[in-house]
Amino acid sequence: MKNKTFISRFFVIVISFISIYPFLWMLLLSFKTDTQIMNAPFSLPEIWNFDNYKRALGVLKLPVMYKNTILLVATTQVIGLTITFLSSYCLARMQFKSEKLQKNLYVFLLIGLIIPSYLLLFPLYRIIVALNLQNTYLSLIMPLTGMAISFNTLIFVGFLRDFPAEIEEAAIMDGCNLRNLCTRIVIPIMKPAFATLIVFNVIYVWNEYPLSATLINDSKKMTISIGASLFKGSYGTDYSGMISAAVLIIVPQLIFYILLQKNIIEGMTAGAVKG
Repeated sequence: MKNKTFISRFFVIVISFISIYPFLWMLLLSFKTDTQIMNAPFSLPEIWNFDNYKRALGVLKLPVMYKNTILLVATTQVIGLTITFLSSYCLARMQFKSEKLQKNLYVFLLIGLIIPSYLLLFPLYRIIVALNLQNTYLSLIMPLTGMAISFNTLIFVGFLRDFPAEIEEAAIMDGCNLRNLCTRIVIPIMKPAFATLIVFNVIYVWNEYPLSATLINDSKKMTISIGASLFKGSYGTDYSGMISAAVLIIVPQLIFYILLQKNIIEGMTAGAVKG
């Protein structure tokens, strides 16, 4: 038994180290000059200082970028989670006249999981241009909200099918209407699923680059994911500044993930196993 425990812990340590090694290496590189990064990427920095971070903060308009990103994250989550919760509740609890229609609708909403977002880039660009929405928050809010529908539906429907409907039936017998049933009973029970979706969706929106780089050219509307690309010029690349900017972009995500990690496993298990 002790041998099994030792082996399992050993593999956990090894896998954990493999997972965090890229971030630790990037953190190490952020203290080096461009010459050191190119010639000795695995060595320790010759001088430990924060000059790269100072230069990154000077180039990046972090308050503006963080404001734009947080606004984008908050809007997409509120709209996306509200819409997909209501549609998922209908799919999981409502009785359709045609059971085949209900299943086909569920499959149709899940098809988005197999479509790479990069394939949608050109059609989305044409649509945004046709609607004259370039360089607006709406040009990112609409597609990012739509891209989250499939994954949200998978988790929500799976979670709703996981716990018994008798709880809701008892509440209805006590005179609870549909609105109170959802807000006071169903949503509190589904907190793990909401936490899981918020974590994954926020990280996805935070890191989203292709759409932001294609649809936003105004510096006042740029998101934080575009920050690292500002260090790449026509004739050269400021690698040390780019890596320092990447660290500044990643750290808030790590903190956010750590704060909500307790709810992720429960939500993913309930949503993915029976979905």
